[in-house]
Amino acid sequence: MSRRVKRPLRPASDRAKGARPHRGPAAERGPAHRAGGKSAAVRLGDKQRAPKPFVPPEPEKSVAEPPLPTKVQTVVVTADEDNMRVDRFLEARFPGLSFSHIQRIVRKGELRVNGKRADSKDRLEEGQSVRIPPLRLDTPKAAASLSEAAKKTLQDLKDMTLFEDADVMVLNKPAGLAVQGGSGITRNVDDMLEVMRDAKGQKPRLVHRLDRETSGCLLIAKTRFAATALTGSFRHRSARKIYWALVAGVPKPKQGRISTYLAKEESEEDSIMRIAAHGDEGASHAVTYYAVVETSATKLAWVSLKPVTGRTHQLRAHMAHIDHAIVGDPKYFNKENWQLPGGLQNRLHLLARRIVIPHPRGGVIDATAPLPPHMLQSWNLLGLEADRFDPIENAPEE
Repeated sequence: MSRRVKRPLRPASDRAKGARPHRGPAAERGPAHRAGGKSAAVRLGDKQRAPKPFVPPEPEKSVAEPPLPTKVQTVVVTADEDNMRVDRFLEARFPGLSFSHIQRIVRKGELRVNGKRADSKDRLEEGQSVRIPPLRLDTPKAAASLSEAAKKTLQDLKDMTLFEDADVMVLNKPAGLAVQGGSGITRNVDDMLEVMRDAKGQKPRLVHRLDRETSGCLLIAKTRFAATALTGSFRHRSARKIYWALVAGVPKPKQGRISTYLAKEESEEDSIMRIAAHGDEGASHAVTYYAVVETSATKLAWVSLKPVTGRTHQLRAHMAHIDHAIVGDPKYFNKENWQLPGGLQNRLHLLARRIVIPHPRGGVIDATAPLPPHMLQSWNLLGLEADRFDPIENAPEE
């Protein structure tokens, strides 16, 4: 059910290569922990340098965005879409759809899987038939000057931006800001993106998600063309994500692989991901590589994590599973009688540190986020050096 490999990680044979988009002055300010600001520098070994300028080619006029269906249609789930959630399936097939529209057609039962109602979080299987109702883009808003609140939201988004061009944005999402709306959530990234809706009614779209308390790199598609390409990169696992975390204790061995099945466990108050057996209802395979970067005595360790799969709460559940839960995790921290060292904030110490993904028009997007304030404070208090070489660079890609 769980397997850990006690040997050094093998060098990756197919590291992402190619031109990297230029990220402007942020890439020239040096390591983020020194300036306390955002960083989009490219890490090579233990050095940082500004990436080479990248100018994407002119878009081909012949590239047509997939049209939205104007009548009921039935599509078959492909092998690439196997185990994909219903909502993400719709986003991948029809990038013009808003999150609220997807939730509405699912809630009303207009979308059916093999003739039955489906929940947006249900997993699809290859060969299933999905009935899709007529779809539409959100109605374009009339051109008008932005309100003061909208201007502030736009500035907030700009302040978060690590990289941006005509197709793509990478945001440095702060801890505590939700990616999407939900019960008790009054502000979220998806709603904030409304202020960037263009004259055709299109707004930037979420390509993936981060937990509310996780900070760091969040990829946004600004066009339907980019959304289709980037979603495909995630589906085919050509996107590389690296996370940093502070965990209780020091994992042994210091580099390894965690492989389990995860399934959602619902309760009246909350839901968590539990370690499951192969064949359990709703169980999905999850693989994470980890590497200890630096330690603080034997009580704490800074670990770098590379998820191969992208399951809900995967990194948090996996670290708790090997008895090295992430510091400040309200759901999965399971160490009894464990005292938080003085000065450290009891907040989730998990950062989406870096994302490397093919650019929809050629080249590679490579963005790096700095430590958020509460993690930077912990690093300083513990004497951890945030510019140390990250051994997870050499972890396999699968």
